[in-house]
Amino acid sequence: MHFSIPDTADILDPKGSSYTVFNIHINGVYHCSVRYRQFNDFYTQLKKEFGASILPSFPPKKLLPLTPSQLDERRFELERFIQQVSQISTIANSPTFNGFLLNAQQESQHERPEDVSLDVYLANGHKITVKIQSTDQTEDVLEAVASHIELSDQFVYYFGLFLVCKDSASDCSIVRKLQDFESPFISLKSALGAGTHWIVLRKTYWDSAYDEDLLDDRVSMNLLYVQAENDVDRSWVTVTKEQSNRLASLQQRGSKKEYLRFVRTLKYYGHIIFKPCMTDYPTPDTKVLIAAGNRELNFRLQLKEGEKEIGFKVTRMRCWRISSGAFEQNGSRDGGGRLELAFEYLMAKNKLQWITLFSTQAILMSMCLQGMVDELIMKKEGRRFKRPQDRGKSSGKSGSLVRLPSSPTEPSANSKVPMSMGFNENNAFDGIRDDDL
Repeated sequence: MHFSIPDTADILDPKGSSYTVFNIHINGVYHCSVRYRQFNDFYTQLKKEFGASILPSFPPKKLLPLTPSQLDERRFELERFIQQVSQISTIANSPTFNGFLLNAQQESQHERPEDVSLDVYLANGHKITVKIQSTDQTEDVLEAVASHIELSDQFVYYFGLFLVCKDSASDCSIVRKLQDFESPFISLKSALGAGTHWIVLRKTYWDSAYDEDLLDDRVSMNLLYVQAENDVDRSWVTVTKEQSNRLASLQQRGSKKEYLRFVRTLKYYGHIIFKPCMTDYPTPDTKVLIAAGNRELNFRLQLKEGEKEIGFKVTRMRCWRISSGAFEQNGSRDGGGRLELAFEYLMAKNKLQWITLFSTQAILMSMCLQGMVDELIMKKEGRRFKRPQDRGKSSGKSGSLVRLPSSPTEPSANSKVPMSMGFNENNAFDGIRDDDL
């Protein structure tokens, strides 16, 4: 998760008194506004539940009103606190942490619990309408959708809910995977103010070998099939004319299982394709098309001599970071919200190099990297996907596995990152052996 508190706001209460709130953004999107005393209550609750020794420092109370510079210092300290707390898996996976953010979202959006209908779509546009509470968290909604379509409990968490936006008359893009500390109903309602959005059910895993788990179940196999069809139709999967004809023939015969086994052999199956962006590799201002999947970030570099393809394996990324672009004096982000994703890559034995991407989808790229790392570690530890009955029994091993390094290597001087959202150190990097290089 990428937490930031970019600014504050002054609010008037019904009695005419003013107070300050701190605006929390998660994964680049506004989530909620929280008063200092709410943060302090949260800190007190964490101390009782987990002990003070595990927690980062927390900004102390002040007796006198804060000056503008003191307020900005408090904003920075609270931002650092929530960033560091979110890196502690036992806390980040706890009901206390999720409840704090979920309740804060509800209060900030003035949302009261009520019975509502929520539309969730499959990749082919098929609509599933579920009856929920407006404040239900993401896992509640996911399980309601799974129950509605009669998806086996065994396979519910092979899938997730994603917020998708319309880019043009014929295309759309994934914004982010919805997390359990938010209400899909509230998040969708908030997003609709910035254009056409909807919620889509998609598989969440990266290793296509997991497809085999789902092929003998009618519902899960159909979910895979409609997503694969959609990925082929939107050219996320590269197919030749001959391969396209074979896929069409399998569709006409209704051979869904055979279709899935064949499409898995095609290039970029199981990848997320991002919008064209820029990179400083191999030279500054290089145009590139990025695909995430198969345990790597795949670069299709647009060079003077033509297109060149290179894959950067997640197991060779020591760490990565998200930073904002330059900010103008009026506080708006230069470049239309462009962000930077920089990762430190093991190019050869004993040779690490920073590579930077400049993209409005940098946070989504980072979350894809984290998903692949989490999955690698899950497999290494012999764990399985959780099931609905496992909720509330987490030992802290599921979910986010990122941690902040004590002294990470900074990007090179030409990688200007004036506002950092923190480092993600790659836990899978430690497992690299000489024969992996």
